[in-house]
Amino acid sequence: MNLDDVILAREKMKGIVHLTPLDYSKTFSTLSNNEVFLKLENLQKTGSFKVRGSYNKLISLSRDELQKGVVAASAGNHAQGVAYSSQMLGIPCTIVMPKGAPLSKVLATRQYGAEVILEGAVFDEALAYALELKDKLGATFVHAFDDEAVIAGQGTVGLEILDQLPDVEAIICPVGGGGLIAGVAMAVKEKNPDIKVYGVQTLACPSMKQSLKENQPVAVESAPTMADGIAVQKPGLKTFEIIRKYVDDIFCVDEMEIARTMLLILERNKLLVEGSGASPLAAMLYDKMNISGKKVAAVLSGGNVDVNFISRIIERGLVESGRFAHFTINIKDKPGELQRVLSLVTDLNANVQFVNLHRIGKHIYPGNALLEISVETKDHAHIEQLYKNLRGQGFQLKIEE
Repeated sequence: MNLDDVILAREKMKGIVHLTPLDYSKTFSTLSNNEVFLKLENLQKTGSFKVRGSYNKLISLSRDELQKGVVAASAGNHAQGVAYSSQMLGIPCTIVMPKGAPLSKVLATRQYGAEVILEGAVFDEALAYALELKDKLGATFVHAFDDEAVIAGQGTVGLEILDQLPDVEAIICPVGGGGLIAGVAMAVKEKNPDIKVYGVQTLACPSMKQSLKENQPVAVESAPTMADGIAVQKPGLKTFEIIRKYVDDIFCVDEMEIARTMLLILERNKLLVEGSGASPLAAMLYDKMNISGKKVAAVLSGGNVDVNFISRIIERGLVESGRFAHFTINIKDKPGELQRVLSLVTDLNANVQFVNLHRIGKHIYPGNALLEISVETKDHAHIEQLYKNLRGQGFQLKIEE
């Protein structure tokens, strides 16, 4: 595999995948002291970069192989990429997903025309079944990352960045199995070895960073993470070798850093980006890498976020930024007492969002009531002033963290 393979892949997928924008972000440039450009693969067809590698793999197959169809195992973006590519080529496609896969991703994959089989409690069990099924059907297995055609397809992201920002000095990619960063790093470094290429993993599953440390692909224990797209316990051998040769360094971010960055991207840039896609910007915002005054392209790899999860990210972000507070107060169960509390809140221009009054409970004595209240606030100082005023009037508060 070489640069020519990536160039050829780009030619073959013209009109099939989007040439995604590379947008300058004033917000992230200011916060990181760099010139930051966002490669918006969250706006790619199927919602992530995965369609690039999938399509390039499929068009590399022979006519006979195409007629027999393809099989893949995935709980997310790879499934949709393979299904979409198969639909474009009009070939049979079977995707094996674990039984706990999000319903939204299962439905999206089916809508792209794939047959979806739910098998196994975890991804590894789904993968084992997919490999068995491949043999039964005589179909071709499409690996999510450890395949040269897949890597070359992902590398087209790097060629686009070079065209869109010829004087780019550093490119940052999320890293799971390594397909994206391997392709990007190889393509970019072969054209200009002076450009730095950095990877970002979640601390919940730092498999590639640990593999580089041990000089061979190793498996790591994976903790639950919102960056499920890069939670790969063992990287590929092909991707590992390319990354070892071309990638300058890999950094790790934690869950709260990812969550805060997701919210910041949504609020400031009006972009919905999944946890793995937000990780490159999280690494910059939280000073994981020593970069300053550079032209930097951050690859926002995908935007497939479950709707229910979006609301939790927003709620948590509001709490952390001091724009939401929830607390309880013991009050006398008599006329005017509730109004007194609410007046103290609104006098400070805090917006009451939720009120509930409990008269029965283990710690509620006769003649008393427990007032549960949620308020919209301006910042942490606003919340502290609110608490001070309430306590100054003799109210006992219990703060909900």
